[in-house]
Amino acid sequence: MRVNFGKQTWMYPMPVLIVGTCNEDGTPNAMNAAWGGIYDTDQIMLCLSHTHKTTENIRRTGSFTVSFADAAHVVQCDYLGIVSGNQVPDKISRAGFHAEKDSEVDAPVFSELPMSLSCKLIKFNEDGIVIGQIVNVSADERILGENGKIDPAKLDPIVFDSVNHTYLRLGETVGNAFSDGKKLK
Repeated sequence: MRVNFGKQTWMYPMPVLIVGTCNEDGTPNAMNAAWGGIYDTDQIMLCLSHTHKTTENIRRTGSFTVSFADAAHVVQCDYLGIVSGNQVPDKISRAGFHAEKDSEVDAPVFSELPMSLSCKLIKFNEDGIVIGQIVNVSADERILGENGKIDPAKLDPIVFDSVNHTYLRLGETVGNAFSDGKKLK
C-alpha cells in the first residue's frame, strides 16, 4: 500500500553542488545548491534565488564553476549552504577551502573538491533558473581510475536527501547503463 505525502520537493538523488564565483574584488565565493542538474548535452541548470551573492556574481561575470561535494568535506559544504556571502564575505577561508582561478572561466575551483565543471552563463530564465554552458570538466588525478576516467568511489560524492534533511554517500554499482536492458530485447 502506498502512502501519499502531498506535494513535496522530494527527488532522489539530488546532487550537492558547490557553485563557485568571484566577488567584485576578486575574492572567491561559493554556495551549496541542491537544485540543479544537466539541462542539455553540454549545459547545466541551477535554481538560484536572486538574493544570493552567487547569483549577483554570475550575472556580473557571466561565469561560474560547479564542484561536487564529497563525503570528506560534508561539514564545509553544508556550511557554504547555511552562511550567506552577503553577510560573511570570507566564508571560503572560514570553511577551510583553498581557491584557485579556473583555467577556463572567471571563477574559482576549490582544491579540496576534486571535480568541477567550468561554465559560461547562457541565460537566466524569468523564474530564477540559471543555464550555463559546460566548457570544461576538470578532475584531480587522485580520483581517476585505472581507465583514466573519474572513479565514483574515489570521488565519493554526496547527495541531498530532502525528505530527511541528510546527506547520503552514493553506493555500489548495481548495473550497466545502456546495456543491461538489452537482455529484455
